[in-house]
This record gives sequence, structure tokens and C-alpha cells, in this order.
Amino acid sequence: MQSETKARVEQLTSPAGHPVAVLRFEGDIASTSKDAVLGTYQALPKETSKLVLLDFTKVDYINSSGIALVIQMMIEAANSGQKVYAFGLSAHFTKVFTMVGITKYAGLFPTQAEALAAL
Repeated sequence: MQSETKARVEQLTSPAGHPVAVLRFEGDIASTSKDAVLGTYQALPKETSKLVLLDFTKVDYINSSGIALVIQMMIEAANSGQKVYAFGLSAHFTKVFTMVGITKYAGLFPTQAEALAAL
């Protein structure tokens, strides 16, 4: 059984001093996760959220519908001129994200520290 997707936003500062919005996801990401994934992202103020980190460290599973939601979010971010980096994906989902072309829209990193350092 799929666990509910939870999402929360934190504000951090990059090592270069820029504001960074961190979307922290928890649970499974599937078609029922639209509000948690897209809704949370779309609620970010675009003018002050030029750098966005996606935290997948507490995500247990992402199905194909969930991957489609993540891709949609990243395309919206690219069209808004935002930089998106993701971290905390398992080796399996890092491979899947790479295969489906998410790396065109977002850098993938093992940890938050590595993602922040790349900003």
C-alpha cells in the first residue's frame, strides 16, 4: 500500500549567499501526489525562489505517474528560469531519473551539502 506524500518547504542560504527553497518530500510519490508535488512547488514565490532543491531522502517509492509529476515540475521550473537540484535519491531512482532525461532539467546529487555546494 502506498504511503501518503508529504511535502514541506524550508528556506536555506547557499554558500554564495543566495536564497534557496528546499522542497522536502516524504512517503511515496504517485499520481495521488499532485497537490504535494506540484502544489507545493507552484506555491513558491517565483521571484525569490530562483534556486530550488528537491529532497528525496525520505521518499520510499516513486512510480511512473510520480516521475511524470516530477518532470512536469522541473519543466515549469526551467520555463521560469529557476535552477533545480535534487538529492537523496536511491541508486535505483538516480538511474531511473537519468534514463528518463530528468538530468536535462536538474542536477542530481547524493547529499544536500553536495547540492548546495554546486549552486
